[in-house]
Amino acid sequence: MKKLLFTAAVAVLGFANVSAQEEATTTGFSKGDLFVSGSVGFNSSKTGDAKSNDLNFSPSVGYFISENIALEVNLMIGSGEDVADNKTTDLGAGLGATYFFTPASQFSFTVGAGFGYANSKVEYDGGGEDKVDSFRFAVAPGVHYFVSDKFALRASVGALSYASSKVDGADDATNDFGLNIDLSDINFGIVYKF
Repeated sequence: MKKLLFTAAVAVLGFANVSAQEEATTTGFSKGDLFVSGSVGFNSSKTGDAKSNDLNFSPSVGYFISENIALEVNLMIGSGEDVADNKTTDLGAGLGATYFFTPASQFSFTVGAGFGYANSKVEYDGGGEDKVDSFRFAVAPGVHYFVSDKFALRASVGALSYASSKVDGADDATNDFGLNIDLSDINFGIVYKF
């Protein structure tokens, strides 16, 4: 009876150990991996009867060109309405690269850099509209965490950025430089690895 119990215990522990080892080796990225990602952002504020809303959606496709570096192409789609009932529509695209410090593991710190172009159309409540062309370059730290073989969560915190915007027909552009590495600028997304 003791031998039977001992054999059953060894079998159960062996099976649990094999299952744990299989789960531990199935996460992370490697050279040649293709993935899709996306993030959604929503912001709403209200003061008295005045209300503003912003909605952003940014799908992207990435490919690992080496063990640590992934290239990404993304779209930027957004819309918003401010307290004066002016409506804004944004459409753009971007290209970037992300360096993964430990790509083959379940959790990895990252540093991403990219540039993008966006065209915005502002429709004023009283009539009329403006079109704005914007170029942006940013470097942002982040993290990736695999929750399963195929799905990972991603987040970036702040950015070192430069942006230049110009209203169609205007003589001068607006240039912005920022270093925002704090908890007021956090972006979350989800990743699916093929």
